[in-house]
Amino acid sequence: MKAKQFKLIIPADVKAWLEAEAKKNLRSQSAQIVSCLRAEMSKGEQAPSPRGGA
Repeated sequence: MKAKQFKLIIPADVKAWLEAEAKKNLRSQSAQIVSCLRAEMSKGEQAPSPRGGA
C-alpha cells in the first residue's frame, strides 16, 4: 500500500480529541485517523447505503 499525504484542517476540539484518543490507543495521530476511517469503511461494507439506488 502506498500512502498519500494531504493537508487536513480540523477544529481545535476535534484535534484535542484526536490527540487524546491516539495517546490512549498508543498510536500516532495519523494511525488513529486511519483506524477511525477503516472502522467506518467496515460499517459501510456491512450495511446497504441509506441512499439506496446506484
